[in-house]
Amino acid sequence: MSALALQEIIPAPATPAALKRRVMANAAKRPGVYELLDATGAVVYVGKAKNLRQRLLSYFSAPSRSKSSLLIRSAAGIRWRHVPSEFAALLEELRLIQTLRPRYNVHGSASPASLAFIKVAGGPVPRLAVTAQARDPGGLYFGPFRGRAQTHGAVHVLADLLGLRDCADRTPMRFRDQASLFEAPLAPLCIRHELKTCLGPCAARVGADRYGRAVRAAQDFLEGRSAHPLDRVLDAMHEAAAAQQFERAAHWRGKLDELTRLFAAVSRLRAAVEALSFVYTVEDEGGERDERVYLVRRGTVRAVAAVPRTPIEREAFAALVRRHTRDPEPAPVARTGSEMGQLMLVMSWFRAHPEEYERTSPYATWGPRVETPPSALA
Repeated sequence: MSALALQEIIPAPATPAALKRRVMANAAKRPGVYELLDATGAVVYVGKAKNLRQRLLSYFSAPSRSKSSLLIRSAAGIRWRHVPSEFAALLEELRLIQTLRPRYNVHGSASPASLAFIKVAGGPVPRLAVTAQARDPGGLYFGPFRGRAQTHGAVHVLADLLGLRDCADRTPMRFRDQASLFEAPLAPLCIRHELKTCLGPCAARVGADRYGRAVRAAQDFLEGRSAHPLDRVLDAMHEAAAAQQFERAAHWRGKLDELTRLFAAVSRLRAAVEALSFVYTVEDEGGERDERVYLVRRGTVRAVAAVPRTPIEREAFAALVRRHTRDPEPAPVARTGSEMGQLMLVMSWFRAHPEEYERTSPYATWGPRVETPPSALA
């Protein structure tokens, strides 16, 4: 491709002064999202604002060593779009970050330092990991849970009980089904197998099916579907007490307390997520009469539409509500990183703006044939 043709595809970088003139001429005092572009046209940063004009102009007056100043001086272009509301801007910013993964944005769910997520990590031989962010779009996460240290402790107890590995992902794994491929027996790489707190997938001491059952047992516990690990701890504690091994019984009691706290947190989380199921009506903040309704189901936005004003529009939206609320299953705790990002956004929005609950309505109010799920009535 010739240099001339390349210039036609990739416009010449604009100077900060030119970018400022473009913002002053075209950006309105309305909610919106914006993208900063590099010299190749790639998006390097995505942001949102309640007042888009004010936010973009603030870049040009930022202190010289601030992040805003560095971003605008490295930008070759700005692209923006107005949206009806601050809530719409938040959702669109999240979507763009998850889709484009810009270089200067933090990818994943931003969360307070006290919150933690439990990730099923490690590919075909999974392990449980406690993370501060839900960064992997396709990863499976449970949470968020309060108390990072307490969550670490409970996950350690759960992994020990079920025999799940806790080694690094780079550690070679070999199931018992593969033992014939090795001339000599493999030695476990740590002491946990000897202590009977790991099934030993690093040394072909367990088959794929058996290890898979242990992973599913952990997921069932973290979903609140099974309390079997608690039963195992109770049995061990009572056995030690019956043998008058009181220090050992106290040891198991501590493990029981950690797991019980986590199981209770799972139950509270399920209830909180289930409560985030409603239709949310948001007014247009830009004066364009573009009011929207958001169908929120278990903390994520399943559908967006213009506020229905005619009987036909109302029936169409009622059908949309029915389609997205048929699932009678309880609210899941496990979510992908992308889903977790939106859950955190919705939870944070209503925590910061509790008055917005007044703009929500039950599914049943959107037409006589709209059925409210039994779980929403519990």
